[in-house]
Amino acid sequence: MTAEYKETVERRYFTITGEKANEELIENLISSGESETFLQKAIQDQGRGQILDTISEIQERHDAVKEIEKNLIELHQVFLDMAALVEAQGQQLNNIESHVAHASSFVRRGTGQLQEAREHQKSSRKWTCIAIGLGACVLLLILFPILSSVLVHVV
Repeated sequence: MTAEYKETVERRYFTITGEKANEELIENLISSGESETFLQKAIQDQGRGQILDTISEIQERHDAVKEIEKNLIELHQVFLDMAALVEAQGQQLNNIESHVAHASSFVRRGTGQLQEAREHQKSSRKWTCIAIGLGACVLLLILFPILSSVLVHVV
């Protein structure tokens, strides 16, 4: 049974410290009765270490949550700024749309007026040609008798 107990103490020591114990140390722990005390102390220390590790992990998570909260606040501000910009640009787009509608109306009216001006131009050319022709006919009618009487007298 002593060999089994030695083996148990050796395993416990290795589990607790992570080191392989030599024969002398195991004998010393068994003979002084320190093996159980050592185990209890190690469990307490390990428990304390786990608690400290847990506290440290909780603190890290808390810091990470605080950082996320800060980033979310910044993101919220970015979205508020973007909403203000979209609102302002929406008004500008409405103004642009209104101006485009007015410009389209002006272009349509201008196109109609240009078509009308072309028709007036064709009509006025036609009437100008007619007027010039009539003027030439009238001039010939007036000048023909005068020239024929002048030519009759000269001949």
